[in-house]
Amino acid sequence: MHSEVVASRSADQRDSRESRNGGPQLDAVSLAIIEQLQEDGRRPYAAIGKAVGLSEAAVRQRVQKLLDQGVMQIVAVTDPLTVGFRRQAMVGINVEGDVESVADALTAMSECEYVVMTAGSFDLMVEIVCEDDDHLLDVINKRIRALPGVRSTESFVYLKLKKQTYMWGTR
Repeated sequence: MHSEVVASRSADQRDSRESRNGGPQLDAVSLAIIEQLQEDGRRPYAAIGKAVGLSEAAVRQRVQKLLDQGVMQIVAVTDPLTVGFRRQAMVGINVEGDVESVADALTAMSECEYVVMTAGSFDLMVEIVCEDDDHLLDVINKRIRALPGVRSTESFVYLKLKKQTYMWGTR
Protein backbone atom coordinates (compact mmCIF):
# COMPACT_ATOMS: atom_id res chain seq x y z
CA MET A 1 0.00 0.00 0.00
CA HIS A 2 1.28 3.45 -0.80
CA SER A 3 -0.02 6.96 -0.52
CA GLU A 4 -0.85 9.15 -3.50
CA VAL A 5 -2.19 12.62 -4.01
CA VAL A 6 -5.04 12.91 -6.45
CA ALA A 7 -5.16 16.40 -7.94
CA SER A 8 -8.22 17.11 -10.03
CA ARG A 9 -8.22 20.01 -12.44
CA SER A 10 -9.71 20.49 -15.89
CA ALA A 11 -7.85 21.62 -19.03
CA ASP A 12 -9.23 25.12 -18.53
CA GLN A 13 -7.81 25.19 -15.02
CA ARG A 14 -4.41 24.11 -16.31
CA ASP A 15 -4.36 26.98 -18.77
CA SER A 16 -5.77 29.79 -16.66
CA ARG A 17 -5.12 28.32 -13.18
CA GLU A 18 -8.74 29.12 -12.43
CA SER A 19 -11.82 27.14 -13.33
CA ARG A 20 -14.74 28.63 -15.25
CA ASN A 21 -16.96 28.19 -12.21
CA GLY A 22 -14.75 30.43 -10.09
CA GLY A 23 -12.80 27.57 -8.54
CA PRO A 24 -9.53 28.03 -6.73
CA GLN A 25 -6.68 29.79 -8.45
CA LEU A 26 -3.43 27.86 -8.12
CA ASP A 27 -0.10 29.62 -8.16
CA ALA A 28 3.25 28.04 -9.03
CA VAL A 29 4.01 27.25 -5.39
CA SER A 30 0.74 25.39 -4.84
CA LEU A 31 1.35 23.43 -8.04
CA ALA A 32 4.86 22.57 -6.85
CA ILE A 33 3.46 21.36 -3.50
CA ILE A 34 0.98 19.12 -5.33
CA GLU A 35 3.78 17.67 -7.46
CA GLN A 36 5.87 16.98 -4.35
CA LEU A 37 2.98 15.12 -2.74
CA GLN A 38 2.22 13.19 -5.92
CA GLU A 39 5.76 11.84 -5.81
CA ASP A 40 5.31 10.82 -2.16
CA GLY A 41 2.09 11.50 -0.27
CA ARG A 42 3.94 10.98 3.02
CA ARG A 43 6.72 13.50 2.28
CA PRO A 44 7.28 15.68 5.36
CA TYR A 45 6.12 19.29 5.16
CA ALA A 46 9.63 20.44 6.07
CA ALA A 47 11.07 18.64 3.02
CA ILE A 48 8.34 20.06 0.79
CA GLY A 49 9.03 23.52 2.19
CA LYS A 50 12.71 23.20 1.37
CA ALA A 51 11.87 22.13 -2.20
CA VAL A 52 9.36 24.95 -2.84
CA GLY A 53 10.89 27.74 -0.76
CA LEU A 54 8.38 27.93 2.10
CA SER A 55 8.42 27.23 5.81
CA GLU A 56 6.96 24.00 7.15
CA ALA A 57 4.03 25.94 8.65
CA ALA A 58 3.30 27.68 5.34
CA VAL A 59 3.29 24.34 3.51
CA ARG A 60 0.98 22.86 6.13
CA GLN A 61 -1.46 25.77 5.65
CA ARG A 62 -1.33 25.50 1.85
CA VAL A 63 -1.90 21.75 1.91
CA GLN A 64 -4.87 22.15 4.24
CA LYS A 65 -6.32 24.84 1.97
CA LEU A 66 -5.90 22.60 -1.11
CA LEU A 67 -7.64 19.77 0.75
CA ASP A 68 -10.45 22.04 1.98
CA GLN A 69 -11.03 23.40 -1.55
CA GLY A 70 -11.26 19.90 -2.98
CA VAL A 71 -8.29 20.48 -5.29
CA MET A 72 -6.64 17.28 -4.06
CA GLN A 73 -6.96 14.34 -1.70
CA ILE A 74 -4.24 12.45 0.09
CA VAL A 75 -5.23 8.79 0.14
CA ALA A 76 -3.76 5.32 0.46
CA VAL A 77 -3.94 3.54 -2.89
CA THR A 78 -4.11 -0.23 -2.63
CA ASP A 79 -3.97 -3.16 -4.98
CA PRO A 80 -7.56 -4.46 -4.75
CA LEU A 81 -6.43 -8.08 -5.03
CA THR A 82 -4.32 -7.82 -1.89
CA VAL A 83 -7.25 -6.54 0.19
CA GLY A 84 -9.83 -9.13 -0.86
CA PHE A 85 -11.37 -7.71 -4.02
CA ARG A 86 -10.86 -10.33 -6.73
CA ARG A 87 -12.96 -8.80 -9.51
CA GLN A 88 -12.81 -5.38 -11.15
CA ALA A 89 -14.68 -4.19 -14.21
CA MET A 90 -15.38 -1.07 -16.21
CA VAL A 91 -19.05 -0.85 -17.14
CA GLY A 92 -20.35 1.30 -19.96
CA ILE A 93 -23.92 2.42 -19.39
CA ASN A 94 -26.47 3.91 -21.79
CA VAL A 95 -29.22 5.97 -20.22
CA GLU A 96 -32.66 7.15 -21.32
CA GLY A 97 -33.54 10.50 -19.78
CA ASP A 98 -31.55 12.22 -17.07
CA VAL A 99 -27.96 10.99 -17.04
CA GLU A 100 -27.11 12.92 -13.87
CA SER A 101 -29.73 11.16 -11.76
CA VAL A 102 -28.32 7.78 -12.80
CA ALA A 103 -24.77 9.03 -12.14
CA ASP A 104 -25.84 10.20 -8.67
CA ALA A 105 -27.35 6.79 -7.89
CA LEU A 106 -24.14 5.06 -9.01
CA THR A 107 -21.94 7.32 -6.88
CA ALA A 108 -23.95 6.19 -3.84
CA MET A 109 -22.96 2.54 -4.47
CA SER A 110 -19.85 1.58 -2.50
CA GLU A 111 -18.68 -0.77 -5.28
CA CYS A 112 -18.55 2.08 -7.82
CA GLU A 113 -15.12 3.60 -7.41
CA TYR A 114 -15.17 5.82 -10.48
CA VAL A 115 -18.18 7.35 -12.21
CA VAL A 116 -17.80 9.61 -15.23
CA MET A 117 -20.30 11.06 -17.69
CA THR A 118 -18.97 10.66 -21.21
CA ALA A 119 -19.56 11.54 -24.84
CA GLY A 120 -19.40 8.66 -27.28
CA SER A 121 -20.71 5.12 -27.22
CA PHE A 122 -21.74 5.28 -23.55
CA ASP A 123 -23.39 7.94 -21.43
CA LEU A 124 -21.55 6.78 -18.31
CA MET A 125 -18.43 4.77 -17.53
CA VAL A 126 -18.24 3.19 -14.09
CA GLU A 127 -15.37 1.30 -12.49
CA ILE A 128 -16.60 -1.41 -10.13
CA VAL A 129 -14.54 -3.24 -7.52
CA CYS A 130 -16.10 -6.46 -6.17
CA GLU A 131 -15.18 -9.43 -4.01
CA ASP A 132 -15.83 -12.01 -6.75
CA ASP A 133 -17.81 -12.75 -9.91
CA ASP A 134 -21.05 -13.38 -8.00
CA HIS A 135 -20.75 -10.00 -6.33
CA LEU A 136 -20.07 -8.32 -9.71
CA LEU A 137 -23.10 -10.05 -11.25
CA ASP A 138 -25.28 -8.89 -8.37
CA VAL A 139 -24.13 -5.28 -8.69
CA ILE A 140 -24.63 -5.15 -12.45
CA ASN A 141 -27.77 -7.25 -12.78
CA LYS A 142 -29.75 -6.38 -9.67
CA ARG A 143 -28.56 -2.90 -8.81
CA ILE A 144 -27.27 -1.04 -11.87
CA ARG A 145 -29.70 -2.46 -14.43
CA ALA A 146 -32.55 -1.89 -11.97
CA LEU A 147 -31.92 1.87 -11.84
CA PRO A 148 -34.62 3.94 -13.54
CA GLY A 149 -33.30 5.23 -16.86
CA VAL A 150 -30.63 2.57 -17.42
CA ARG A 151 -31.18 1.32 -20.96
CA SER A 152 -28.19 -0.98 -21.40
CA THR A 153 -24.81 -1.93 -19.95
CA GLU A 154 -21.62 -3.40 -21.37
CA SER A 155 -19.05 -4.87 -19.01
CA PHE A 156 -15.30 -4.94 -19.48
CA VAL A 157 -13.92 -7.35 -16.88
CA TYR A 158 -10.33 -6.71 -15.83
CA LEU A 159 -8.07 -9.71 -16.33
CA LYS A 160 -4.91 -8.07 -15.03
CA LEU A 161 -4.10 -4.60 -13.73
CA LYS A 162 -0.90 -3.46 -15.42
CA LYS A 163 -0.73 0.19 -14.41
CA GLN A 164 -2.51 2.41 -11.92
CA THR A 165 -0.92 5.74 -11.09
CA TYR A 166 -1.96 9.24 -10.22
CA MET A 167 1.27 10.89 -11.29
CA TRP A 168 0.05 13.19 -14.05
CA GLY A 169 1.54 16.19 -12.25
CA THR A 170 0.12 19.66 -12.67
CA ARG A 171 0.72 20.18 -16.37
